Amino acid sequence: MLHVSPGIRGTDLPGLHVGLQATTLPARKVRARSALASDRSPVKRSRVGALSSLREARRGAGRTSTRLRGSPAPPPSYPARCSRELQFSESVLSPSRSPAMLCASGRLLAARAETSLFAPPGGRGPALRFPRRELHFPGQLNPPLWDSLTGRLTRHNASPHRRVILKWGRMQPAVGRGLAGSELRLRKSRCGSRAARSVGRDGAIQATARSPKPPRRSSRRFEEVGRQALLALVTLLSFATRFHRLDQPPHVCWDETHFGKMGSYYINRTFFFDVHPPLGKMLIGLAGYLSGYDGTFLFQKPGDKYEHHSYMGMRGFCAFLGSWLVPFAYLIVLDLSKSLPAALLTAALLIFDTGCLTLSQYILLDPILMFFIMAAMLSMVKYNSYANRPFSAPWWFWLILTGISLTGALGVKFVGLFIILQVGLNTIADLWHLFGDLSLSLVTVGKHLMARILCLIVLPLVLYMAIFAVHIMVLNKSGPGDGFFSSAFQARLSGNNLHNASIPEHLAYGSVITVKNLRMAIGYLHSHRHLYPEGFGARQQQVTTYLHKDYNNLWIIKKYNIDSDPLDPSFPVEFVRHGDIIRLEHKETARNLHSHYHEAPLTRKHYQVTGYGINGTGDSNDFWRIEVVNRKFGNRIKVLRSRIRLIHLVTGCVLGSSGKILPKWGWEQLEVTCTPYLKQTLNSIWNVEDHINPKLPNISLDVLQPTFPEILLESHMVMIWGNNGLKPKDNDFTSKPWHWPINYQGLRFSGANDTDFRVYLLGNPVIWWLNLVSIALYLISRSIIAIAMQRGAQLSTKVEELTRVLLQGGGQVLLGWMLHYFPFFLMGRILYFHHYFPAMLFSSMLTGILWDTLLRLFAGGLASSSLAKSVHATGILILILGTAYSFYLFHPLAYGMVGPLAQDPKSPMAGLRWLESWEF
Repeated sequence: MLHVSPGIRGTDLPGLHVGLQATTLPARKVRARSALASDRSPVKRSRVGALSSLREARRGAGRTSTRLRGSPAPPPSYPARCSRELQFSESVLSPSRSPAMLCASGRLLAARAETSLFAPPGGRGPALRFPRRELHFPGQLNPPLWDSLTGRLTRHNASPHRRVILKWGRMQPAVGRGLAGSELRLRKSRCGSRAARSVGRDGAIQATARSPKPPRRSSRRFEEVGRQALLALVTLLSFATRFHRLDQPPHVCWDETHFGKMGSYYINRTFFFDVHPPLGKMLIGLAGYLSGYDGTFLFQKPGDKYEHHSYMGMRGFCAFLGSWLVPFAYLIVLDLSKSLPAALLTAALLIFDTGCLTLSQYILLDPILMFFIMAAMLSMVKYNSYANRPFSAPWWFWLILTGISLTGALGVKFVGLFIILQVGLNTIADLWHLFGDLSLSLVTVGKHLMARILCLIVLPLVLYMAIFAVHIMVLNKSGPGDGFFSSAFQARLSGNNLHNASIPEHLAYGSVITVKNLRMAIGYLHSHRHLYPEGFGARQQQVTTYLHKDYNNLWIIKKYNIDSDPLDPSFPVEFVRHGDIIRLEHKETARNLHSHYHEAPLTRKHYQVTGYGINGTGDSNDFWRIEVVNRKFGNRIKVLRSRIRLIHLVTGCVLGSSGKILPKWGWEQLEVTCTPYLKQTLNSIWNVEDHINPKLPNISLDVLQPTFPEILLESHMVMIWGNNGLKPKDNDFTSKPWHWPINYQGLRFSGANDTDFRVYLLGNPVIWWLNLVSIALYLISRSIIAIAMQRGAQLSTKVEELTRVLLQGGGQVLLGWMLHYFPFFLMGRILYFHHYFPAMLFSSMLTGILWDTLLRLFAGGLASSSLAKSVHATGILILILGTAYSFYLFHPLAYGMVGPLAQDPKSPMAGLRWLESWEF
């Protein structure tokens, strides 16, 4: 806003004309121009007249004022400021002043008028830019000078149209909107450089009086260099600890048996089944292939020597991703707390944790999973920090990177859904806040919604499906995972007996067949010569389901009342039809599929299914009625396509599989029962897969190959079923979720005896127990803050800022810890200690934020600021040194040790077995 009293108009100042105008431009920009002009004719008025007019202007300054159009009201102190300006004008335009000084004074008056503009209200955006303002000096502005040599009046040889330009610079807005400052740029004018220097000095004095001195550019640069150096140091320490002794031990450790073998399957393009999505194994296989591994190592069991096989590429890849967890956590905490000590403490907790170190050094999915989880968290925090610059390039970059990281987390393990849930909750809260901002139009809110749908839903889904497309394209050879999938799925695998196969289309008596359950991952109807043990029904031949191809899966379909061979060329071909009564004879043992009223071995109220009879001769309990689902009696039964049920003729029960795993006496195969409940379920529906009958013509199975959406759906159903069906194996160190935060029990990675190279997965107890205490302290602190705010406590600005960091930043990571920990209490599958480590990352970040904030609050109560800084720095240093020393004590657990066990005084871990449940 600009106010000018009429007493200083051009008609009142001889030789000095001040013309003022204002225009309103779009986008809330204000343009104002002030010009100093003089009469183009020679100066005809004396300086005494100028002073007289100036006094008249001063007397009329309080009567009226002219306001620029569209500008807000001036502040209350503005009239006093105008009076001070007029006093200053009279002093500088006194007769004792030189002409050059008069010119400089006029320029200074105009410059002050220019810088009196206030910022337009409601300015938004990262910066405001205003057009330049110009001070014109047309004509002969300078008064004549007396030349003592010639005795005549002379003037400067200056162009009559030179001007001074006052330009508003681009500046960052203050917190409360508006201009943070301005910049004057002066071009050389007729007044010369002395006037410019005079204006510069006066402007500098006033700027110093109005605002504090900004930090020097060199100090800011030094601070930024310090930040980058600290990040580089943290990253270097992380990589150094993860890659140290990476080649030890040179044998298979723990789950390297599975994931190393699956990497070999990708290299050999052999199809397999796993309960996790394929991205992690694909990356491991790719790392092995690029590092020279040929995929020939068998990975049969822990302890197998790698010998000449190249395994370091796969281990190095996992260590590389695991090393990035530390700098990611450092940057997340730094962004949430704006505190370098908090970020440094968090980094130290993760660098010196033996558990994170151990998981990062082996061929496992965990370092890959945690990498994508932390990358998604960092990307989310970063795009939140650009909330004041929506739709800018950095905002789009971090939003897109968040979607990519979410895809990676879910593509490695299904527990990646937890970080997806956290990002989703953050997005919902963000959109709700934007919807409540009345300064935003609904169109803008719609743009925000569409951007998040595109980057956080559509993009991850497309990438996730692309991962499965690559997985299916690479694994195109038949392998150990065929039996988990449907017959149509197997038909696309080269080497499978259904691939490019030609088999009879309709089922006939005398055919040799395999019968497959339609529920995912149940397998084929199977029998073998082993009997049910005593106490588990009748001691007859076991009948189970088996997930792999085997000769014991073959059955011969016969009529219930005829014992002759239907394949005899003298007999005509007779097709099996819907509603026929049949017998199924096991081809390898010649026993019939049989059921009776004995209870099934595992499932109560279901009947036992056995193999009974000798050479196909049995009794009436061997008779079954075959029915095609949703078909009429008399219809033929088609191979692969017909969905059939087998109804026991005597008991009326339906043949099915419970999906329960039999004990060792059943070879850990799946239980087959005859259920009296006739409701149709996938457990009791079967189809005929293999079909051998030399008397029938064959048809091609290429038409049965499934589409990509069908493959994708079937793969996920099989994986979900497999996850829920995981059971502990012998010598598996399973654990319960409540064990994990207290570091109750570790996990043997390698070795058990004093002569073995032993690696034991256990978190650094000092760090883990500090994290547990920090969670409790955070909940207490949050409760105290809530009570204080409810009671209307008045907090200082500094305490309020620290409270905000604790509530918002700490709350964000606490939510991550809860989402990655509590869902495991609801899972029915087998659980291991390593499942807690994603949650441990969040608890460590919470510890860094909490202790930094608490130390600042405690130090803030001290009288001396230097003492407060010393107390805060000392506290952080003690915590870092304490974790480093505990790492020194427990590092043999991660890097491996040979020699006496912990109970021996000569052991490197002597005296460090603080809990009896630790086994090292």
